[in-house]
Amino acid sequence: MPNILVRNLPDDVVEELKRRAQRHNRPLQQEVSDILTRSARRHDVAQRAAEIRKKLSAKKVQFSDSAELLREDRSR
Repeated sequence: MPNILVRNLPDDVVEELKRRAQRHNRPLQQEVSDILTRSARRHDVAQRAAEIRKKLSAKKVQFSDSAELLREDRSR
């Protein structure tokens, strides 16, 4: 697995990362790795969702408003 070296992080950022790692009961390295992994995957999901919306829009697919459906169901 590749390694990444991040230089010149502000002291307050490093301290916050240390606090987060301590709250999660894990080493700083593991905390930073988890943050980066989640961030990268979240971008992938957002990008995929945008692609799906674009394809559906091109096909003129219409979806109902879920809030309206919930209101209707609750009024029964």
